[in-house]
Amino acid sequence: MALKRIQKELADLGNDPPANCSAGPVGDDLFNWQATIMGPPDSAYTGGVFFLNISFPSDYPFKPPKVHFTTKIYHCNVNSNGAICLDILKDQWSPALTISKVLLSVSSLLTDPNPNDPLVPEIAQSYLKDRAKSTTRRPASGCRSTPPKGPCTPAFAARGPRGGGGRGRS
Repeated sequence: MALKRIQKELADLGNDPPANCSAGPVGDDLFNWQATIMGPPDSAYTGGVFFLNISFPSDYPFKPPKVHFTTKIYHCNVNSNGAICLDILKDQWSPALTISKVLLSVSSLLTDPNPNDPLVPEIAQSYLKDRAKSTTRRPASGCRSTPPKGPCTPAFAARGPRGGGGRGRS
């Protein structure tokens, strides 16, 4: 059952790939894939290329795939080992979900972090603090007069708090 479902999802990805994402098997092993997510436009990760590993369990799609970043990324929902805090990869998994939807959800997480359920609380606190500052500085037109500083800016996402990570570096 798992193999047929994985083969179908691979074919579907080839016919209708999700925006800014790609994925496929590593060699001939259909249960282990590598995925690529381009940094979403209008996010701190714009211009970045991020690699992920996907491992399908033998009882897929009844159990979620294991997905983790192999590219270092500074994000409140991704730890230093690349583990991702995303509900659909845990308790909200459904057999109706596909790898295409998982990749879109991970990409969406890059645009809209979830600091209320962080894997790295320190980054979440920094993000919330920065977001509060940028909200209070926003002019009446809704446009920022000055760019914010912190984890939601491209330079900060690229270098992280200590100058490394992000922007597709492994």
